[in-house]
Amino acid sequence: MKSVCVTGGSGFIGSWLVRLLLQRGYTVHATLQNPKDEKETKHLEALDGAETRLKFFQIDLLDYDSIFAAVKGTAGVIHVASPCIVDRVHDPQRMLLDPAVKGTINVLTAAKEVGVRRVVVTSSVSSVIPSPKWPGDRVKNEECWTDEEYCRNNGVWYPLSKTLAEKAAWEFAKEKGLNMAVVNPGTVMGPIIPPAINASMLMLLRLIQGCTDTYEDFFMGLVHVKDVALAHILVYENTSAAGRHLCVEAITHYGDFAAKVAELYPEYKVPRLPKDTHPGLLRSKDGAKKLMDLGLEFSPMEQIIKDAVESLKSKGYIS
Repeated sequence: MKSVCVTGGSGFIGSWLVRLLLQRGYTVHATLQNPKDEKETKHLEALDGAETRLKFFQIDLLDYDSIFAAVKGTAGVIHVASPCIVDRVHDPQRMLLDPAVKGTINVLTAAKEVGVRRVVVTSSVSSVIPSPKWPGDRVKNEECWTDEEYCRNNGVWYPLSKTLAEKAAWEFAKEKGLNMAVVNPGTVMGPIIPPAINASMLMLLRLIQGCTDTYEDFFMGLVHVKDVALAHILVYENTSAAGRHLCVEAITHYGDFAAKVAELYPEYKVPRLPKDTHPGLLRSKDGAKKLMDLGLEFSPMEQIIKDAVESLKSKGYIS
């Protein structure tokens, strides 16, 4: 089990996964879009253990052969790679739906053909919300699924892509007998390892710059990027861990997050938002109980925000 393929290895979550896996003595096959691009490789090559136990593989999620080459020779797969766009999408089928759904099936097909022992798929709370038909008196949990019809009618394409991809993964795993589990992270923030900023950290940057968007169809709570990486490893190594695993510090509203940023960093004049920014979303301190029961201790919201803001400062995104 000490040889793992991490798809999307150069991204925000993927880089943390590679870092922690290397620290634990794993050999890692990290997939990239372009191994010749230093923006994808340099930060990974600098990690401890990378020189001897990190291998790069170029893949296209729609090119099965490239995926098979990356998975071959590993005992497990952690599938992170998937496009994340929460702004307006001009061609959702090409930009989001096909890479998410077909790409996931390609990865799982390669894993099955190679005969890996364990697969962990990175989904999202975006496959849990928006879910307007969920009972208003029940805290949302792993049984809750995003409403596909709502997403299509309202042009909410990212949650639809994550929902369709996860459902396709479960159908494949059941049909083929694949040992698989899923992690559903919330809005992931914290120290940035890659040189580029990701979509969730851009949400924080926009808030600091005065943006009043509430991300009603995308937000269910914060989670520290290191905790997300640890959650994947925990679920990967605990092969009895089954099903979906909500991965949030707590179920909260975007307004709760904005208020805490304003409290911690008054110098940025963060806009005050309505506290209840997400109709029907009940708050909960133990929304991620399944991961807590596995031993994961989540970083509190205050620590997540501090680590994220300081990282944005160190990267030059804010003064």
